[in-house]
Amino acid sequence: MTPLKLLALDEEDLQVVSSHLQDAVVRVGDMAYVPSQKRFAAILNRFDWESAKQDSGNYQRRRTALRFDRVLRAQHRDLRPEKPDRVLSLLAVQFEAGDAPSGKVTLLFSGEVTIQLDVECVEAELRDLGPAWATRNKPEHPGEDAVEPEGSEASGA
Repeated sequence: MTPLKLLALDEEDLQVVSSHLQDAVVRVGDMAYVPSQKRFAAILNRFDWESAKQDSGNYQRRRTALRFDRVLRAQHRDLRPEKPDRVLSLLAVQFEAGDAPSGKVTLLFSGEVTIQLDVECVEAELRDLGPAWATRNKPEHPGEDAVEPEGSEASGA
């Protein structure tokens, strides 16, 4: 499968990015906010929902970069930056509009961990960094019967 590269410039685009990142895992130490560059970036291992739909039982993960530009401030809840090897599972990326085009981007992780980015506008990129590797496990959510993330069939923006 071709490596994924998506740009998000509005809330709808960000929903597509979120669907591709559902169940991605990330080490706390692989995320950074750089105020002088107004940038937040993370390196994640995303579950490849597209390949899982096409070939059940042949699951893959991909190393993926996520970048947000025009970030004015970053805040977190229960992140524990002093534990850089702690692994988090990303559930969703959401946008709450403010005075257009500004707003808040929230990264929601399992265990009620959140990162909130105050942004001038939505400007994000998701880019696969290399080949996929096999994984035996497909993420499952309590109360769901193998439901795929909404919008996972959407193509790049």
